[in-house]
Amino acid sequence: MGSDFFADDCSRCADLCCVAYAFDKGEAFGLDKPAGAPCPNLRSCGGCIIHDQRLERGFAGCISYSCAGAGQRVTQQMFAGASWRDDPALIAPMSAALRQTRRLHDWLQLLQEARKLPLSPDQSATATRLIGLLTPGDGLTAKWLERTVTDATKQSVMAFLASLRPLIQRAPKQ
Repeated sequence: MGSDFFADDCSRCADLCCVAYAFDKGEAFGLDKPAGAPCPNLRSCGGCIIHDQRLERGFAGCISYSCAGAGQRVTQQMFAGASWRDDPALIAPMSAALRQTRRLHDWLQLLQEARKLPLSPDQSATATRLIGLLTPGDGLTAKWLERTVTDATKQSVMAFLASLRPLIQRAPKQ
């Protein structure tokens, strides 16, 4: 997993963040939008009509959001570059896959950061095992995500990270 693994590449995504998530009108979003519905600010051919004015139009949440590379991974690896625009039946599975893959990427990022700590051999082995558990051997699929992105997996990752607290508390302040 290189450093670019978690980088957003909107050019390789199908605007999934603008479809998958609900928006609640307030400080972050200028309107209410249910999950699974395209944002009304999307162009029919892709991209945002108000991209350069998102902050002024009340869409600070769009600016601060990062999919951590999940959007392009879902679009390219799971759906071979297909878009919900060409096949509206893809909205639900692509949205679900984005939400699951985003959680997966959160956990992987936390584990990658944890590996930078002075881990014991057992802790290092646990980090490696968990990263392996969160890395599909045969590619990202809906079935794999369903089996892997679970509350039990989250509990395992979070319990491991919590066990590292003493290492963080001893770390020198920068």
